[in-house]
Amino acid sequence: MTDESNAWSDAIQWNADGLIPAIAQDAASGRVLMFAWMNRDSLEESIKTGNAVYWSRSRHRLWRKGEESGHVQTLRSIRVDCDGDVLLLSVAQAGGIACHTGHESCFFRELRGGRWVAVDPVLKEPGEIYSK
Repeated sequence: MTDESNAWSDAIQWNADGLIPAIAQDAASGRVLMFAWMNRDSLEESIKTGNAVYWSRSRHRLWRKGEESGHVQTLRSIRVDCDGDVLLLSVAQAGGIACHTGHESCFFRELRGGRWVAVDPVLKEPGEIYSK
């Protein structure tokens, strides 16, 4: 990439680890699907391929969303907040499942009466998703 073509990444306020929080939101419904981290490489690959790629802090490598499950996130748009320190990815979620637990969204639990309660159904059991 030329200096001009990646000037957009210089406007991003990367944290001390070279990461930025990224929120994935369903392009059709507006529902927040998940939160993850991105580094410069994952963001550049996301832009190049049109599919969401994140940085896995636990695996210490790029995480191409859907690489195992098939639940790829196709980018519709990428926005940055006013401070340049959070990304919002508008995505089309393949299979309608963003969470490794088989839920549509990773935010399927709600605080009720002092307890976290699952309020959304499991759409597919994780064993069926990750049968490899």
